[in-house]
Formats: sequence, structure tokens, C-alpha cells
Amino acid sequence: MSDRSRLTGKIGDETLIEMSQNSLCDGDNNGFPHDTDDYPQPDPSEVDKHQQSKDSVFFRDGKRRIDFILSYVDDRDGERKQERRKEYEANLQKAGLELETEDQSESDDGKTYYVKIHTPWDVLATYADVLKIKVPFKANDIPAHKDIPMNWLFTPFRLPNHIMNPEPDYFTSPFNKEKIDFFLIDDKETFFPPSVRNRIVYYILARCAYYKEDSDDKNKKGIKRLLNNGTYGAAFPLHDSRYWKASRDPNSESERFSLYKHWARFFSFFKEQPLNLIRKYYGEKIGIYFAWLGFYTEMLFFAAVVGLICFLYGLFTFDDNVWSKEICSEEIGGNIIMCPLCDKTCGYWKLNSTCNSSWQSHMFDNVGTVFFAIFMGIWVTLFLEFWKRRQARLEYEWDLVDFEEEQQQLQLRPEYEIKCTSRRLNRVTQEMEPYFPAKSQCARTFLSGATVIFWISLIIACIIGVIAYRLAVYAAFASIMKDSPTNNIHMVGSIITPQLATSVTASCINFVIIMILNVMYERVAIWITDMEIPKTHLEYENKLTVKMFLFQFVNYYSSCFYVAFFKGKFVGRPGDYIYMFGWSKLRNEECDPGGCLIELTTQLVIVMAGKQVWGNIQEALVPWLLNWWGSRKARSHPESLYSRWEQDHDLQNFSHLGLFYEYLEMVIQFGFITLFVASFPLAPLLALLNNIIEVRVDAWKFTTQFRRPVAAKAHSIGAWQEILNGVAVFSVVTNAFIVAFTSDMIPRLVYMYAYSPDNDLSMKGYINNSLSVFNISGFSEDNRPDDGESPEWFNSSVITTCRYRDYRYPPGHEKQYTHTMQFWHILAAKLAFIIIMEHVVFMVKFFVAWMIPDVPAEVKARVKRERYLIQEYLHNYEVENLKIQLSHRNDDCSSNPVDITRREVLSECL
Repeated sequence: MSDRSRLTGKIGDETLIEMSQNSLCDGDNNGFPHDTDDYPQPDPSEVDKHQQSKDSVFFRDGKRRIDFILSYVDDRDGERKQERRKEYEANLQKAGLELETEDQSESDDGKTYYVKIHTPWDVLATYADVLKIKVPFKANDIPAHKDIPMNWLFTPFRLPNHIMNPEPDYFTSPFNKEKIDFFLIDDKETFFPPSVRNRIVYYILARCAYYKEDSDDKNKKGIKRLLNNGTYGAAFPLHDSRYWKASRDPNSESERFSLYKHWARFFSFFKEQPLNLIRKYYGEKIGIYFAWLGFYTEMLFFAAVVGLICFLYGLFTFDDNVWSKEICSEEIGGNIIMCPLCDKTCGYWKLNSTCNSSWQSHMFDNVGTVFFAIFMGIWVTLFLEFWKRRQARLEYEWDLVDFEEEQQQLQLRPEYEIKCTSRRLNRVTQEMEPYFPAKSQCARTFLSGATVIFWISLIIACIIGVIAYRLAVYAAFASIMKDSPTNNIHMVGSIITPQLATSVTASCINFVIIMILNVMYERVAIWITDMEIPKTHLEYENKLTVKMFLFQFVNYYSSCFYVAFFKGKFVGRPGDYIYMFGWSKLRNEECDPGGCLIELTTQLVIVMAGKQVWGNIQEALVPWLLNWWGSRKARSHPESLYSRWEQDHDLQNFSHLGLFYEYLEMVIQFGFITLFVASFPLAPLLALLNNIIEVRVDAWKFTTQFRRPVAAKAHSIGAWQEILNGVAVFSVVTNAFIVAFTSDMIPRLVYMYAYSPDNDLSMKGYINNSLSVFNISGFSEDNRPDDGESPEWFNSSVITTCRYRDYRYPPGHEKQYTHTMQFWHILAAKLAFIIIMEHVVFMVKFFVAWMIPDVPAEVKARVKRERYLIQEYLHNYEVENLKIQLSHRNDDCSSNPVDITRREVLSECL
């Protein structure tokens, strides 16, 4: 039998391979050489912990590498837990893993046990074959990329080549244990990097049982259940060194130290990211996240520059702002008496009291707003298309081209395997596999959907409550703040107005509600996703992603949608106001005197900035404080008493949903800078500054504050790609409506081209034209201000009319208080603008998407070249093996001649 034959036993989803520990670990000396000073090697039972370096990532013998750590605190009353651990560890050893336990007396806290796990070569090779892990078989012979013109300009941003490209470039093929000599294996101990080793170990841990062979309960499987029921306290792979200092062991890579030195420091914010080293150390899934985050940040630079230019345009065109000059003028704005903004407690006010807010509004509501809205529609398309190309290149470079199929077919979730008792034939693999009946799946999906709808309805109810709060307290603030700009012309410099006070307090309440609902819904979303029992990890994450984003979308954006598209749109007119739910005390809000756009800008800044500040506190400060507190005892110990596994145990655990929250944070930010960017051109600049910090904060957090995550593969950003596409399309619609209905851009253009005096295309007289007239005597008792609420300068015997924002016929006209033709003209112009803008932007988007291929031609050629080489080398390999075996067979036949056919020879040899 060939020495490369498979190990005995079935390896599949139902049972683990059973291998003798003695047969897999024969005590040979094929290990790493070690410094005898740091790693003395007497009998393992006699090695004292004090003799071992704190950076050691090996067993006591200094040879076998630690691939995983299990920790627990021995509870004397927990006999069931002890029995589970005993059975589980025995089954791990049957599966071929080697274990070594550190007694509680040797731990820094004196009560924690640590089980060290090592994976021998035979087990690694077997499961690498099962998981189809790609390994090198030939050096890449395709010429490297051509030098970029003027490449020297980018030198300050470059990292050393050994950091950017820690491994040579090879052609790879899925590992096959039967063809070991086909692959480039120099040293079996280092052939599989630590990230691959811990991935294989976790695959075994997740499927290994902790019941006895004669037990009836076959569902007791997996490290996840053991962690949930407290049998083990933690399970994690080890970092290879301390982050601030390279390991003293020459056989330890110290990649963590390199990542910290060149990537995780804030002062490296202008440097490129070492994506290949990130991928090698943390795995492809984390690598693809940082690649996307870095690319997104780079693309934000262009949006930020254009947004800043548009903002500066509004800032430097103050002198051309004719309508603001009219508002601030004593002759025009000072003589325009405005109607009260609420019933009973609000008085009359002069238009020039809104001078400041009018100037502020112009900075965001100008011609540049339209240009920037169109630009962002094109930018988001370029961002998504160029990311697809970047992602395709990474898929090839990181051997992920065919990964999706492998993920779906091979890596079933252990929870799915346990809960699915039915089996059916897989038409692709022609093997029996677990499946979930369609009837049960539909019922679970229906319950999940109903739960999501209920929680979204709860959010909407909370938003309605906040709106009711705004309506109720505005009158109270107006009564208290009688000296606000809307009531006293002599206090134009005042900052706090009833509108601002109401908006700020409502935004704060809304933000608190958002945070509370986020915490609650997070648990609900995980529960209902677990209830659906997704088949693969990819399917699980995609389902959870859709639920969480849909919830967060409503939670974070609903207040902005209210201000942008509802506030000030359904207020009625003086004498015939519209009330919320028909309740006379809740009169619908009017826009801020400076317009609704400036309120939308304020709302956007508060929610966006608040979320980012809160997110940074959660991401950086909280883990640091928890780690500082958790390691307080160990800080007083000598180095020799605080081992590598104890250091990592005191760090925070990186959950399997850790990356999910990172993506969610960035995608919500992406929504802020695309859906409402027409109201705030500086949003991309704020996002850029935040992301520059975010990249390094995340890098610092991963490198210093969290245990090393289990390496996982991912060929893309998953469901987030489709979510980004949906947000991009929806953003074109929202920005078109913001420019048309929230901004005053369209009414101004209509006035300039159709209603300006003498057709001189000027804005002179626009303010007076945009305000309608109401006879004060038409106010009912419920609408009229109470005595003492109006300012001292108001004299009802002299002032008989007030003005309000609308286009209606004046009192005395045969169609008094009905909309004028100018109103319908403006409405038609708004609808025409929306249609034209959407069609133009969508046409450009689709044309750009069609022009830019998703996969670069160079990558396509390389993929074809690699597939061709795999076929060619496998063919040559089989032919050579056939020749060797035929030669051996001929030698046997010449010594013992027998009349046999060539077919028989080939059959026996193959």
C-alpha cells in the first residue's frame, strides 16, 4: 500500500476520523530547532513553567506548536462539566489532536486551567484535503505588473516589500493527500501557516462530540455549546508574540509585532495597508474587510474634495445672495410681519429676525447643491464598480476564485448538521447530506419576517412619539423664550430659538431611543436568525445582515426622512391649520425660518457625529478599559509567570459577529453621505476624517486588544455588496427629492426665469413674492396668540395682516387662500427636475457600469493560466507516476514472467 494512502475512517459531517494518538505523534524529532537558553528540553514532565519564555507558543517539549487554547475554571460542584470535558478531550485525542494541560497552580490567577492543542501533520493533511485548502505547487511565472509612471512620488506611502508581500507568489491547487509530492513542501511543520492550522482545529472542535459512545443524545457536539453552557470559559488561537516587542524565539514569526509597527499605529495613517500580511495572520475574511475599508476611504477623498469646493462656493457667494439681503434688510425684512408659528403661546415676529439662519442656509442651499447631488450619484457608481475590480484581483491573489462553491458545499454549520435529522442525496456531490424540510423552513421564515415587521413598526411608533414631543414642547419653548429671534428683533445675535431647542432635544431623545433599540433588536435578530437554522456560515451572516441593516436603516434614517420630506409639507395655512391625529394641541410643525434644509443638515450632523463618537468609544475605549482591569493582577507578576496563553486569555474575545458590526457601522455611514448628501456637502469630508482614524483604531484594536480570531475565508464582502448597490440607487431618488422639495432651489429658479420683474433674470423681489398674505381677523380663538405673547412693537389696530410661506391668493381675491398658478408652476418644475435628474444620473450610472468590467482582463488571463497549469501539471504528474509504477511492474514481471495484458498492468498500477 502507498505510504500516501488515506487514513482509516470516514471523515464527513456525521462522524470524525478516529485515529490513534500514538500513530499520529510518534515522538520523532522533525520539529523546530530552539534556543536552549529560552527553551530547555529535558523530560516534559520535569519542565517548569519558570524555565519557559513568556513568548513561547510551543508545548513544554519546545517542539510541538500550540494551535489552539481551551481554558476553564474547575468548579468542584460541576461534576457534569468535568464529565463533558473528559469525554470531549478524549474524543479530540481520538480525532488525532494532541493535548497538554497547564494546571491551575501554574496560572497567574491560580484557578484557571489551560488545555493546549497541537495538530500533527497527518491530521492537518487529512483536513486540508477535506476542506480543499489551496496550497502552492509551482512558482508564479507570469511577469509582474509594469512600473507605475512616476512611482517615486508614492514612496512616502509605501511599506517595506517584506511587509507588503510576506510570501512569494505561487500557483496553487486544492490540497490532495494522495499527491503530497505534487506540492512544494519544504518543511511539513511550516507548510501550513498558523492561520490555516487554527482554522482546521476549529473545524474539528466545532464538530467533535462530548458524549459517550453508548449515549442516546447525539446532539452534544461542538465547542460552541460547551462555551455556552460554561464547560469551557474560552477557546482561541494564540498570537505569535507580544505586539510591542518581537519574539525572542527565532522560530516564531512575530507577525503581530510587524502589524503593530507598520499598521496599527495612528502615525502610520498615511501609509498603505499590508493587506497580504493581514490576510496571512488573520485570514481572508478580515483581510477583505480592511481592503474594502481602505478602498472606501481612498474614494471618499475625491468626494470630500468636491464637497468642500461646493461648500466654499456657497461661503464665497454671500454677496450674490440677494434673498438673504432682503431678509436682513430693515426696509424689507424689517417691515414683513410673519404669522405665529404655533397656537396661543407663539406671537407675531419680523422676518429679519431670521437673518442669521438665512445666511447659514445659503452655505448649503445653492447652485452647487444640484451639482454635488449629481456628482455623488456618479461617484457612488464609480466606487462600487472599481471595488468590484479590486475585489476580483484580491480573489485571484488570495486563491478565492472558486471559494463560494466550496463554502456552500463543504462548510455546513454545526448547528445545521445537529438539528437537521433528515438526509437527502446531493445531486452535485452524490452524497447524502442533511436538509431542512421546506414546510418547517417556511414556517420559521414567516415567524422571522413577522418579528422583523413588528420591530420596524415599533421604531416607527417611537419616531411618531418623538414627533409628538416636538409638537407638544415647541409651544412651551416658544412661551418661555419670548426674547428669541422670532419674537424680538433686538436679539438677532441670540443663538437658542424655540426651533433649535426643540430640534436639539428631540434629536437627543431620538439618539437615546436609537441606542436602546439597537441593543434590544441585536439580540432579537440573532435569535430569529438562529431559529431559521441557516445551512452555511455565509447564509447565516447574509440573513443576519439583511435583518440588522433593515432595522438600522429605519432606526437611524427615519428622523432625517421626517425632516426632509414631511416636516413643513402638511401644515395647512393660517386659519386652517392641519393637526396631528386631528388633536388640536398638536399642530403640525413648520420649517425653521431659514428653511427645512438647514434643519436637515443639523439633524444629519447630530445623528452622524453622535453615532461615530459613540462607536469610537465602544470600539476603542471600552476594550482597553476591560483589558486593563482584567490584567491588573498579572501586571505585578514577573515575565516568566505570565505566559503567552495567559496574556491572550486576558484580552477581549472577538466574536463571530465582530466583523458584522464593523461593516454595519461603515454601511450606515455610507447611507448618511449618499442618501442626504445634497443637504450637507461636508458629510464626505467628515466621513473621510473619521475613516482615517477608523482604519488605525480597528487595526490597533485587532492587534492589541482582542484575542487572535479564528481564521476564516471569504471571497467578497457578502450581502453588504447588494446593500450598497441598493443604497446607491435609492440615494439618487432621495437627493432628487431633497433638491426639489426640501431646498428652495427650484422656487428660486422658477421665479428668476418666469416671474422676475422686467424679465431681468434677477432675484430682486423674491422674498416678497414667496410669501402669502393672511388677514389677522381670520384667526380663530384657538389660533390667535394669547394676550402678552406678541412683542411690544405689535399693534393690532395698525397691523391687520401677517405673512406666511406659501403661494396663495390674498384676502379679498375671488379665490382667496387658494393656490396660485405660480404654485402649480413650481410643483410642475419640481416634478420635472426629479424626472430629469433621475434619468440623467441613472443613464450615466448604467453607462459607467457597462464601460467598466467587473474583472480586469489581466486577472482573467491569470486565472485561465493557472487553471491550465493545474491541468498540465496534474497530467504530467500522473504520467510520471504511471511510468514509475509500470517500470516496477516490468521488473516484477521479468523476474516472474506471466502472460498479462497491458490493460491489466494499467489497472493494477492505477
